[in-house]
Amino acid sequence: MTVNKSSAQVISTLEKLFEEHYGQMPEHVDALAVSGSDRRYYRIKGGKHSAIGAYNANVAENNTFFYFTNLFAKHGINVPKLYATSKDRRMYLQQDLGSTTLFDQVLKEGFTDKVHKNYQKSLEQLAKVQWIAGREADYKQCFASAQFNDKAIMSDLLYFKYYFADLQQIPYDKILLISELEQLSRELGHVQPQVLMYRDFQSRNIMLHEDKVYFIDYQGVMQGPPQYDIASLLWQARAQLPQAWREDLVNSYIACLSDLHVPRMDEIHFRRGYAQFVLVRLLQVLGAYGFRGLLQHKQHFITSIAPALKNLESFLASHPHLPAFPELRGLLERICTPEMQQRYTQPERAADAKLVVNICSFSYKNGIPKDKGSNGGGYVFDCRGLLNPGRFADYKHLTGKDEPVIQFLERDTRMPEFMDHAYSMVSLNVEDYLARGFEQLSVSFGCTGGQHRSVYAAEKMAAYLHAHYGIETSVTHLNTEKWMTIPETPNP
Repeated sequence: MTVNKSSAQVISTLEKLFEEHYGQMPEHVDALAVSGSDRRYYRIKGGKHSAIGAYNANVAENNTFFYFTNLFAKHGINVPKLYATSKDRRMYLQQDLGSTTLFDQVLKEGFTDKVHKNYQKSLEQLAKVQWIAGREADYKQCFASAQFNDKAIMSDLLYFKYYFADLQQIPYDKILLISELEQLSRELGHVQPQVLMYRDFQSRNIMLHEDKVYFIDYQGVMQGPPQYDIASLLWQARAQLPQAWREDLVNSYIACLSDLHVPRMDEIHFRRGYAQFVLVRLLQVLGAYGFRGLLQHKQHFITSIAPALKNLESFLASHPHLPAFPELRGLLERICTPEMQQRYTQPERAADAKLVVNICSFSYKNGIPKDKGSNGGGYVFDCRGLLNPGRFADYKHLTGKDEPVIQFLERDTRMPEFMDHAYSMVSLNVEDYLARGFEQLSVSFGCTGGQHRSVYAAEKMAAYLHAHYGIETSVTHLNTEKWMTIPETPNP
């Protein structure tokens, strides 16, 4: 197996781009957390300068990003400045916008006037993307698809059917449902007007920098209806915006079109289309959560299902005549019942719960650690079936807590699959122990040297249990004294 595209090679090229742009060598290069895409990002600093370096082997996708970055900047739309690109167009250097997204702000601050204002700013910038940049856009430059037409809509609807609805074991007329979905996609595939559609316009793709909103991750742009993007932002499952906000922000979007000299449109027709595309987006999101969560066992997506179902319930309650297809309407009503939402709601820890989970990493060279708890037992997971980062020079002197090792394990090994199984197994006992008032559970991860795989797994398990159950955990790495790390150089 090839190690990434050697991280060292990527970093070396990005350092050269930094030096060429700023005239000085960087002093620090930090790998950023892995996102849902295959792109890798690094924060590169030198002196007073900071930039984000990116690596993506998909040149066609990069070319889309480069083209629309320049187009948006030309029309005064806030996107990261593109500083330099490598000759093979697989690596590039761009403006560092910090690390705070609009999603981070709404989770931290709640529904404040400041947050509302940033949503307004985002929709104003979106209107410029759609109606101003869209007039000039060359849709042949789109990477994913040139148009969000009836085929693309049907694909989203089938995504929901196969990857979510069919997994819930709810009986329905499959032939009739397919017929209704085909009719719905044909109707929406011809909705006018058509503009430059962002496609994944949600608060995680909106950065807050120097009191402005900036857009990122717009590689999926295509021609399509403007309402879809508005629906994506305002009905994002985890954000759970109040209905009053949604209505006010739609009004703000429509009002700002006059300032852009957008030709007068039929507002009633626009709002009717908006409601229909809210439904399409809600179903597409559930399909994505089903695929990533229920089939690929990625816990983050599983925990997003309950708020997505709550969104769907809210939509159906406020739109009693949508969707106007009886089989689809009936299926959706059964899918988002309180009982279904409860199925995907993580249990909360009781206020008087005393459970502590003791987690450790160890080296099999020293044997399996004994459980010191009063109950005995617990879990011991063997990580040695996973590719060992310690075999490679880039990672030999790092640990499972270092970002390069984390990225290697998550990208180039089956560690994510391994952890999904571990999460599921440990959760069974945690939920039972919380209900029965038990006080202790042990979880151990072992590998050859107790430095990379087991350390990563122990840290991830602790983070998972804290995030999903709010329980107390302790993490101990038993082989730290034998870790092969580079000693710090003493000060002269």
